[in-house]
Formats: sequence, structure tokens, C-alpha cells
Amino acid sequence: MLKNPNELANDLDLLESLEKATLRFVVQAIHEFRQEAAEIFQNEKDLAQDIGEDVTREALDRIGVSKVAQRLFGKMDYKRARYLFLPEFAIKQALFIDSKAEKNAEKVARIQTSQISMRVRQIRQDADVDAAGELPTVVTVNGEDLLTTTIFVKYHYDPEQDRILRSITIAAIPNGMLQARYNPTCQDGIWLAGPNAPTRGEPFRTRLSFEKLAGKAAWRVQTIQCQGPLVWQG
Repeated sequence: MLKNPNELANDLDLLESLEKATLRFVVQAIHEFRQEAAEIFQNEKDLAQDIGEDVTREALDRIGVSKVAQRLFGKMDYKRARYLFLPEFAIKQALFIDSKAEKNAEKVARIQTSQISMRVRQIRQDADVDAAGELPTVVTVNGEDLLTTTIFVKYHYDPEQDRILRSITIAAIPNGMLQARYNPTCQDGIWLAGPNAPTRGEPFRTRLSFEKLAGKAAWRVQTIQCQGPLVWQG
């Protein structure tokens, strides 16, 4: 049976379990590729951000997915329409994964509204902000409905020691159907302000706080050490 992703609005626990299963898949792929990732970071001469994007694509392509024959568009460096198979049903998924690599800022990831289906409700400069995510909760492509799932991979490296890769944080941002669970109000959410400057006319961006997201659901933020076994959190 093929499940309609729109029906998940009435079964949020099932939606969470699908996102958890997807995160496990991404975490496993990145973990198995971690040693190659460290070598690539240390030896490549490209910008760290470009290397991060390449590493993520290589890791996911190596493990592979059950593809749906549809092309996805958007500002993410890995986009796949795929089947997600479970014992009772299958569902079509629009999987969006973005890579980040910064020298500092280990506890956050910079986010554009074009990369998420959630609304961003937060307080900035003592004022409430409510910005809509630009991705739909369900992507429709050529008449086919696919569940939107967004994951961010953040590579933490030491620029002072020949760009040694220390760890990798992987975070699953909730689908917008889960708004009330993760960001119901401007005072209760998972975001931090910035890094855009409205006074200079820069487009709205925000920062995902790994700590705040993990506080809502520990499993949504996983950290891979470049040495050692895979330890699932939450």
C-alpha cells in the first residue's frame, strides 16, 4: 500500500517515526564514510563548504536510495525523490539534505527559509517574527505527492591543524506539520536570530540551535566522532 503523505497531518507520531528512520539512514551513511571524509577534508584544496557538499553526496550515493523517477528543485546540495518502505506501507519522500562547514559556530546551522517547511517564529530585536518556510510540507511533482524531509549535515574542522575533521553533527528539522510541537510561539522554538542584517536589506535567515532542537527531541541531533563507534542519541 502506498500512503498519502497528506494524511500524516492526522498522525504526527507516525510522521516523527518516518523522520527518525530517515535520519538513521543519513547518519549511517555519513558514519560509514567518516574516515574518507576526514582524508578528503585534510587533502583537498577547495573551500571547506564545497568539500562538505561533495562528502555528503558521496556518502549518500555510496549507500544508495530507492529512487522515484521525479526531479526535485531547491537550494539544497542533495535532493532525491525516493521511496521509504515500512512493514505496513510505502511512502514517497522528497529528501533534502544540505551541508555546512564553518570554522566556528559548532552549536548552530545557518538556515534559509527556502530550505525548510516550518515557519520560523522567534524574537528579534525585542519584536516577534513569524517567517514562513518556503518548502511545502508535501511536494507535488507531476501529480505525485512526496513527503518533505529536511536534514542538515554540519562538518566541524580545525583550520589551525591542517583542516582536521573533528566531528559531524546531523540534524533533522521537523516537517511543518509538526509546527505546534517544535515552534508553537515566538517564545518557544528551536531558532536563534541572524545572521542577516535587515538594516542592509539582506534576505531573512535564521540559525538552527542544535541544543534547542535536541531539547525538544534528543534523537533529532546526532553527533558522529571521526574516531570510534556510532552512538545513537535519544
